[in-house]
Amino acid sequence: MSGNALRQWNDARSARRRGPEEMDRLRRRRLADLVAYVRANSPYYRELYRDLPDDVDDPARLPVTTRGELMPRFDDWVTDHEVTQAQVRAFAARPALVGSRFLGRYLVATTSGTTGTPGFFLADDATVSLSTVLGLLGRWRCLGPRGFAGIRARGGRTAAIVATGGHYMAIAGIARLGPAARRTRIFSVHEPVPRLVDGLNRLRPALLVGYTSVIGLLADEQAAGRLRIDPVLVETVGETLVPGERERIATTFHARVRAPYGATECTFLAGSCPAGWYHVNTDWAVAEPVDADHRPVPPGEPSATVLLSNLANRVQPILRYDLGDSVLVRPDPCPCGDPLPALSVRGRSADVLRFATPAGTQAAVAPLALAA
Repeated sequence: MSGNALRQWNDARSARRRGPEEMDRLRRRRLADLVAYVRANSPYYRELYRDLPDDVDDPARLPVTTRGELMPRFDDWVTDHEVTQAQVRAFAARPALVGSRFLGRYLVATTSGTTGTPGFFLADDATVSLSTVLGLLGRWRCLGPRGFAGIRARGGRTAAIVATGGHYMAIAGIARLGPAARRTRIFSVHEPVPRLVDGLNRLRPALLVGYTSVIGLLADEQAAGRLRIDPVLVETVGETLVPGERERIATTFHARVRAPYGATECTFLAGSCPAGWYHVNTDWAVAEPVDADHRPVPPGEPSATVLLSNLANRVQPILRYDLGDSVLVRPDPCPCGDPLPALSVRGRSADVLRFATPAGTQAAVAPLALAA
């Protein structure tokens, strides 16, 4: 780890050892600092927050923001005035630059615009590092020292099945992993399942990462004996991992299973636990379940959407941002013992598509292979 990453690791572990009260204190302090920063450096937020009091540490006092409102104001939204949307668009139009630093200092990630507005998002090195650190911390909690040793003993070989061909967050982030990137082989989600199986059998990864629906297809292949790998950890991303599917994947691969929950706007929002819930990293992120009118929804009831605040990103601040996901906050303590808020995510699942082939067999296609 770099010196900055090591500090982030120690800070995150220390906050979790001290408990929810310390996490809440950090969240409030970081939110107040970020609000003050954006008022000073973002013309958009300066205008939006002009009637707010000087010191705001409660997200409920902030106006709601949306992608549809923010993207047209991109140049006023960002806090680095050397950045323009025209420059970012031109950079993102060049696939050869995936993972390179825009202006020498920012990761660029794009979203497809399934909500109607394509997204262009920036993250500085500190935010990219924090995302990696919180991901490693989640893996540590899932695997423990023995599991980590098992991955190291296998050379850290990692297979990542992700969308390729653009500046998507997964592939752009992997390109910025440094030495870990050299241990990671990228498989395109567009590849036919037989080709994925052949490549994975050759690689025999210790860590298997991919869209939930793709991992489900690979579990079918493993059960049928065509795929023959023995990962230490299987990590599903992009779609909700329901408990029954979690158990099937774990049993089929004889591996631990973990499912981070995040978005391009905040990759480190939450991580899954053995009980099947997502625990929010409340020291660096805020997730507010609300109804269609953006009023708070109590624990135990599904929300219409969730308002996201990313407390790390200072170049393109995400504050009370309507993410669009429906979530349900657990009303009682999680049986896994993690005291951080636990939630389930609804509406991020999709059915695998199956087509008849001329040979009379079936070909399966993961839905995100068509959407990517």
